[in-house]
Amino acid sequence: MKLDKKQNRLRRARKSRAKIKELSVNRLSVHRTSKHIYAQIIAANGESVIASASTIEKDSKKELKATGNIAAATFVGTRIAEKAKKAGIESVAFDRSGFLYHGRIRALADAAREAGLKF
Repeated sequence: MKLDKKQNRLRRARKSRAKIKELSVNRLSVHRTSKHIYAQIIAANGESVIASASTIEKDSKKELKATGNIAAATFVGTRIAEKAKKAGIESVAFDRSGFLYHGRIRALADAAREAGLKF
């Protein structure tokens, strides 16, 4: 059976999510579309979202010209790190949701690290 692009991405994500669940740590989950990028910090038990940031928020729409580029991903990365600090979270596991670690995903991760989030 041949898998399509989305099924391949989800298959890649399953292994990393299983490992993160085994470690019982908070995870920074990232999702991207062609127009937007979303980030959530999910509790170690997987039941609640502690903090979230995306390019569809009102304040990000004011700051950004375009929402589907590296500058937008950098903005979301710093924003999620700020919200995590307010919630008292210092370190997380990075869940890239099966997306390749380059471009916007990498920009978000680097910005979150520079803003003080450890993973």
